[in-house]
Formats: sequence, C-alpha cells, structure tokens
Amino acid sequence: MDLLDFNGEEMYFDLPVSAEVDDLIQDAAERYGEPEAEHSLLRAYFLEPEHFTVLVALYRYYFYRHQFTDALVVADRAIGLSAHQLGIPEDWAGLSRDDLGRAVLESMTLTRFLLLALKGSGYLLLRLGDPEGALKRFEKIAELDSSDRLGMSELVSLARAKVTEKRVDRAGDKVTFLQT
Repeated sequence: MDLLDFNGEEMYFDLPVSAEVDDLIQDAAERYGEPEAEHSLLRAYFLEPEHFTVLVALYRYYFYRHQFTDALVVADRAIGLSAHQLGIPEDWAGLSRDDLGRAVLESMTLTRFLLLALKGSGYLLLRLGDPEGALKRFEKIAELDSSDRLGMSELVSLARAKVTEKRVDRAGDKVTFLQT
C-alpha cells in the first residue's frame, strides 16, 4: 500500500461543517492571538466534536501559540477518533499492519490522517521534553510504514539521539549530586 496514494477520496476539509461552526472558525482566524479566538474554537469543538476540520483548527491554534500540551490533547483526540471511524483499535500502541490494512480498505485518506496525527503528536512530545514518548510513536509509525513514505527514519534517529542525550544528562546529574 502506498500511503501517499489518495485515489480521489474526500479529505477531512471537504466535509462541510455547520454554518455556525464555519463562522466560529473564521472568527478565530480573524482574532488570532486574542483570548476570544480560543473561545470560538472551543465553542466550535463543543458543537461538532467529531469533525476533523474543527480538530485541525484547534490543533493548529495551540501548536502555533506554542501551547504544546493542549495541542497534544487535540492530536490524541484526532488519533482516537480517526481509529474509531476506521474500525481499528483506538490505542495506537497496539496497531498492527493487519489493522492498517483494514483501515486502508475503509479510507486511505483517513488512515494517512491518523498516521500523520500520530507523527505530529510525537513531534509535540519532543518539544515537551519527552523523547521516550516521541520515540514510541515514531517507531510505531515506522513499523507500520515499512516503505518510509511518511519520512520516519530521520525522526526515529533524532528521537533516539534525544533519548540517549537525556540519559547521559541524567547520569551526569547523578554524578554531580554524588560529588557535592
């Protein structure tokens, strides 16, 4: 399977949102940086909590404002929701190639969305100083995407280096503590 093949399937943003939600997302874009922008996005989420357009808007808002913990919550919600819609386990850690094969038969675009949300969540974990958590997510994607169509090899290497670096830092802290 080619994770870059879309075969003309609808994308998440092709599915319409209600007029009210569309207005709220537009309002948030116009008020970006103001507290009202987040309010508008959260209201849109409460109105349509399972619409990927709303989740992506909320994720981007938090990501670009460097609210990585909040963005991670939204990414995890998107992962779980897309897995649910695909009829595969919602716990990404237990996903298998068989699960992915079934998901692709349901929707290639939604399967790819799930994997990219998982990749994004791993990146957020790196930014939050959790390279071990990031590595687990990156390695899962690499396991599922043996052709490396989603470019995971470099991110896996980066996360492994950060894990090693963190372990060395911890060991150095222990030595310094013992020496004082």
